[in-house]
Amino acid sequence: MDTSHIHPELHEPLTRIPALDLDRPWARLVGRVGPRLRRVRPVPGVTVRWVRAGRLRLRIYSPASPASAPVPALLWIHGGGLVIGTAVQDDGLCARTAKRLGMVVVSVEYRLAPEHPFPAGLDDAEAAWTWLHAHAASLGIDATRVAIGGESAGGGLAAALAQRLHDAGPAVPRPVAQWLFAPMLDDRTAARTELDAVGHAVWDNRLNRLGWTAYLGGPAGADVVPPYAVPARRADLAGLPPAWLYAGDIELFHDEVAAYAARLDDAGVAVSFEVVEGAAHGFENWAASTLLARALVGGAWEWLAGRLEVPVNR
Repeated sequence: MDTSHIHPELHEPLTRIPALDLDRPWARLVGRVGPRLRRVRPVPGVTVRWVRAGRLRLRIYSPASPASAPVPALLWIHGGGLVIGTAVQDDGLCARTAKRLGMVVVSVEYRLAPEHPFPAGLDDAEAAWTWLHAHAASLGIDATRVAIGGESAGGGLAAALAQRLHDAGPAVPRPVAQWLFAPMLDDRTAARTELDAVGHAVWDNRLNRLGWTAYLGGPAGADVVPPYAVPARRADLAGLPPAWLYAGDIELFHDEVAAYAARLDDAGVAVSFEVVEGAAHGFENWAASTLLARALVGGAWEWLAGRLEVPVNR
């Protein structure tokens, strides 16, 4: 892998990223269980707990001191290429977001492919959205100020959920914002075999094709896919919630994220699209302590705070 274009701050953290061989069941198991074994430093002032809701498990991050008035909320969806990952892997980002914005974050542990292909993961995300609104009062949430967000595959699921909720009609609550970190949006990228030789760091096109094929239950890049399975395939993006998106300029998803952001803008959706130079995929997670990641997340907090009408706590 050529690292000459990777930001200097990311060189050392990148050496700790294990090579992924996700076509093997045991490797996927490691990618699902391993993150749960990592010790994450608690964030003072934030309580974290699991809640069981039918088949769902939800990880809830709440300000430790009850607010005098209902607070906004975020439904968060973790990444992992649709085949690995767990809500626990984003404890740091979710807990810090809950503290900095004085809000509740609900992260959904959704079913993964290939054991559970589309629409299982999206159905679970929608069920979590429904649960959050049904329990808004008991959680101290202002149901009129709820956003959705996610990283990588979770960002793609969040974008798909925004589309499905939009089409459900006015009787169904809609998110006030989309908060999408390097989202996985377009299966047609995976079908471009010429990208296999590029050697993208962290998540390459071979892994991308494996993830999309597992999720779709068929080859990536097919002429027709089911509605909401691939966010970038939607023809009409008008009426979707305001969106913040980012991509690294050297990562596999850059072009598809840039194209989606441009299409949202063309459709009249308020969009903020950030490009981070020299950033490999998902660096805000595995290199969270770097100045580069802190600058990105800080700007993302500022944008989300504006949409939720709250200050960013320092």
